[in-house]
Amino acid sequence: MPASPADSALYRGLFSDDEAQRLFSDSAEIRSMLLVEGALARVQGDTGQIPKDAAAFIDRASREVQIDPAGLVDATAANGVAVPALLTAFRKAAEAPDMMQFVHWGATSQDIMDTGLMLRLKRLLELFAIRLDNVLDNLAALADETADLPMAGRTYGQVATPTSFGAVVAAWGRPLLRWRDQMGALRDECLCVSLSGAAGTSSAMGPSAPKIRADLAKALDLADPGASWHSERDRIVRLSDWMAGVTGALGKIGEDLILLAQTGQGEVTISGAGSSSTMPQKQNPVGPSVLVALARQTSAHAGLIHDAALHRQQRDGSAWFTEWLTLPQICVSTGKALALSADLAQRISPDPDAMLRGLDPDGLGLIYAEALSFALAARMPRDKAQAQIKVLCAEARDTGTPLPDLIARDHAGITSSDTLGQAPTEARDFAAQVRRRRLG
Repeated sequence: MPASPADSALYRGLFSDDEAQRLFSDSAEIRSMLLVEGALARVQGDTGQIPKDAAAFIDRASREVQIDPAGLVDATAANGVAVPALLTAFRKAAEAPDMMQFVHWGATSQDIMDTGLMLRLKRLLELFAIRLDNVLDNLAALADETADLPMAGRTYGQVATPTSFGAVVAAWGRPLLRWRDQMGALRDECLCVSLSGAAGTSSAMGPSAPKIRADLAKALDLADPGASWHSERDRIVRLSDWMAGVTGALGKIGEDLILLAQTGQGEVTISGAGSSSTMPQKQNPVGPSVLVALARQTSAHAGLIHDAALHRQQRDGSAWFTEWLTLPQICVSTGKALALSADLAQRISPDPDAMLRGLDPDGLGLIYAEALSFALAARMPRDKAQAQIKVLCAEARDTGTPLPDLIARDHAGITSSDTLGQAPTEARDFAAQVRRRRLG
């Protein structure tokens, strides 16, 4: 297997996402950096910092030249950044040394690379918003449809009290709604230009530097940070934490689906499940397993981004390189998790009969113990009611007599009722919340 699944012809379909991956290709990085150089020249020409004819030429050339990433390999390895080699290739391709002497005026490599990254992250968040909306739409439809479908709620892996499958689906979706609601602030506060020169002082651009930075932000539809942020990586941390949170929420769906589909439980089936090379009966929950793996991987990589935020002094090569090695994989894995979840949500089929069996797997009615204890508490103190039900549960296990029969024997008229509680309401509320959000 290649070091990155995105580079694998064999495993790319399992772990990678082509749309997200394209934003982190060499060509996409070069194109974004050239766009930044062109926009920088344009705004500097408008402020008179460089000649307007040179600015117009650089801007046009930035959108027209084609630069082969392979030609930058050796210089990038030597310099630790691609920008010096890119500028050399850009100047050569433009064939106008008098004009091109003004390219990259007052900027530093990190300005160009970080701003180019922000342009690509902007497109990535747009893609994520569409996919997250698709996941939520599909989960809302499923929650609404199964709001009243009873099944066993489980805590610590044990049958606890009844719930509904719709409520389970709503619990999958509500965190995603909250993550979705953060995207506006994430875009406005984290996606910003970088333009502050060699050591963050903007000295080469003089007193016009703040205006040039603001104009560049406007030209690229990014935020103006108001200051240098070369060594301030909290925005990158926040973006990676958001992605880790999203993939973690999607991984929760995967974990639950693996358990719900396991042999002996079978409360859901997943169409298009994976097959085994030797066991014809197998329907392996491949998609849910991928979601769990991506969640674990993204969480671990987000931790590395926190480490990478520890920049020494005004720029730290090792910290910056760690970010490069880590952030793209987080982005691609999040893209895959979102696309896979939207698809999975349409391939889940609950089995009402299996869920009914799960409510009372041993025929003893123990799942209603809590409801019966509260019903009995109307006749005696709560602690005594709970103690009596606990004794009757033990008798039910010892004798094989269903708990409701024992209750009827000792406490006539006590029954469990409304055992689904708020589960159906929560399922429908979630579905309605998704619909309102889409309409408003």
